[in-house]
Amino acid sequence: MRIDKFNFRVNREIRAPQVRVIAHDGKQLGVVKLEEALSESMKAGLDLIEIAPNANPPVAKIMDMGKFKYETEKRLKKEKRKTKAYELKEIRFSPFIAEHDFTVRMGKIKEFLNGGNKVRLAVVFKGKQMDSKNFGYEILKKVVAEFGESVAIDMKPKFVGRHLQMVISPVKKARGQEINEQNK
Repeated sequence: MRIDKFNFRVNREIRAPQVRVIAHDGKQLGVVKLEEALSESMKAGLDLIEIAPNANPPVAKIMDMGKFKYETEKRLKKEKRKTKAYELKEIRFSPFIAEHDFTVRMGKIKEFLNGGNKVRLAVVFKGKQMDSKNFGYEILKKVVAEFGESVAIDMKPKFVGRHLQMVISPVKKARGQEINEQNK
């Protein structure tokens, strides 16, 4: 991941007449004229980097540009690692599904939800089964009733062609509830 796309202004590229300066040791030097800030950075042998261009006045930090890029890339990689991309899994039913087939699919749904994934439930209608749409709605109600409060409905049941679809996802527990459940 390269951070060149962020285009930080450095030294003479900074356009503001005054900047709030942070020294290389972290101390605030306050709001000073751009020329003073540049001379301070030259004395330290470092660059003046505009880190908050939208602030009033803009914030600039005196530090080495290479080190700044490295730290920014490292922080972005760490943030990217923390984000979890969920997957959308799909389970298909027929409107007249046998009880055992239903329980097997319920087990798979539970497995997907425990993995933190969203699940698309699809009831597939073939031929004259389209005349019995209410059976599809009953199956989806039964699935939601089985899980109760542990799932959230992301998309209410709706027809897409010959498929009656619905999307559910696991409900995230509050931090305090997890702790209380572990202590029991």
